Amino acid sequence: MAITARQTAALALAHALSAAERGLPVFPLTAHKLPALPSPHRNDGRRSTCRGACGLPGHGVHDATTDPAAVRALFSAAPWATGYGIACGRSPHHLIGIDLDVDTTGGSDSAASLRRLALHHLFTIPPTITVLTPSGGRHIWLTGPPDVPVPNSASRLAPGIDIRGTGGYLVGPGSVTAHGGYRLAPGTADLPPAPCPRALLRLLVPPARPRPPATARPDRGRGLVRFVLAAHEGQRNTRLFWAACRAYEHGFGDALADALVRAAVHTGLPEHEARATVESAARLTTGGTGRLRPDEDHR
Repeated sequence: MAITARQTAALALAHALSAAERGLPVFPLTAHKLPALPSPHRNDGRRSTCRGACGLPGHGVHDATTDPAAVRALFSAAPWATGYGIACGRSPHHLIGIDLDVDTTGGSDSAASLRRLALHHLFTIPPTITVLTPSGGRHIWLTGPPDVPVPNSASRLAPGIDIRGTGGYLVGPGSVTAHGGYRLAPGTADLPPAPCPRALLRLLVPPARPRPPATARPDRGRGLVRFVLAAHEGQRNTRLFWAACRAYEHGFGDALADALVRAAVHTGLPEHEARATVESAARLTTGGTGRLRPDEDHR
């Protein structure tokens, strides 16, 4: 039995090193598909937010590496490991895993659901690495853009379709678990991970929340208005211009413009001149073509 366990661990390490050579960050897993190394913070008395910054192993997917020496060290520290995980969302591949589960109750067919999504949103899954799971499911490997983090999700896309993205991991082919082994689907072993179709990527990434328009909160820009009100003769235009530039740089120039103009008029600056100065500041800070500097006020 001990010999079998050693052979399983040796095979897991060999498969992990092979994946690391292809640029896939790996770390050891137990037979239950969990990180094999315990957290170094497990006795801290509270949940740790460390993601490996302490320099110690035992941070799960955050331990993943492509360095062969580091991979060997991780597996040496976890001789009970029977498989390995592949970190998704990491350079250079920025892997996205489409996990098609098998519903043993017969209530849903994840593969059919993916085909329906593809027909409805006009995309096709390109030929790519596919891993067969012990339960009869499959993992489809795709790559994403480096600047688009894909979140992990479970059945959000459709019942039985889980997504492994940034911060998640896939069980690597060649791993042995309590329920069986993970293996490459025939004909996919030599394929590189294919780019994720754009239409599918739009489904995987939640739309960005629109930023509310800038509004002048009661306390926002109050100091700039006071700065303009404190201007003496000979500095009114200069102070107004400076204050307006700061307001536009911080994103609330339009909301504060009228208040700045009223403050400048209160100090004796003509309204048309004050508005021209604020507009000049707006053009300067927002990249307009008319980059005007106000003359020193000699009134």
